[in-house]
Amino acid sequence: MDKVVLVTGANSGMGLASTVALAKQGAEVVMVCRSEQRGQAALAEAIRQSGSERIHLMLCDLGRLSSIRAFAAAFTDRYEKLDVLLNNAGVVMIKRQETADGFEMDLGVNHLGHFLLTNLLLDTLRASSQGRVVTVASGAYKAGKIHFDDLFLKRGFNPAKAYAQSKLANILFTKELASRLTGTNVTANCVHPGAVGTQIGVNRDTGFGKTVLAMLKPFFLSPEQGADTAVYLASASELAKVSGQYFYKRKPQKLSSKAESKEDAKRLWEWSCEQVGLNEA
Repeated sequence: MDKVVLVTGANSGMGLASTVALAKQGAEVVMVCRSEQRGQAALAEAIRQSGSERIHLMLCDLGRLSSIRAFAAAFTDRYEKLDVLLNNAGVVMIKRQETADGFEMDLGVNHLGHFLLTNLLLDTLRASSQGRVVTVASGAYKAGKIHFDDLFLKRGFNPAKAYAQSKLANILFTKELASRLTGTNVTANCVHPGAVGTQIGVNRDTGFGKTVLAMLKPFFLSPEQGADTAVYLASASELAKVSGQYFYKRKPQKLSSKAESKEDAKRLWEWSCEQVGLNEA
């Protein structure tokens, strides 16, 4: 597998597990992390677990548009092609917070950050013989709604509402992206990893959420189990022509009607272009 793979949020949990699994398959993996310190520790761990030296660290803050643009420029300078973009990074905010650009954090990082990153890397994906975009969504989308009248939830924020909206946005983004890539060599799919015991709900500054995580851990999948379907979507040869699907346990799943809405997917895409400063393509 002589492929270049980029994994966002690669410093822990499923991102780290995906990095190790894909590196073991022979891919050259670029780990995208926000923190240099955590990134370096994860890089050493990924090399140790995989036995591969073809793993590299690059820094990017998905909550900052200028950082995403700088990262994309640095990546395209270094690499002529990208075979797989694994949009794995995700946040769950307990209190409403905003990104550097004034976006509500869940939607800003989970959707808009990956939206801009993917669009900026499309040319390198097209340069691959078979490019793939794999986005980690969640079954939480079922509780979600795209609040077009208040997408940044300035009125009535709650953690479940914000996270569910961002995960529904991941699916609608995948649907619209797949539609726009019809007839090209690039596919776009998304995945529900299952209930995975990662650090996603733990506040790194206060440790809030750690006790809950420890109590629930026996009921969760391991990061490796959670990463399995994302790794499958990134690497399986039989999926070369499969696009626009939502997978769980390696199988495409039927979505609810709101996640299949072409009208909402197009509207969200156009709104997202405005937010991140992309010209409509």
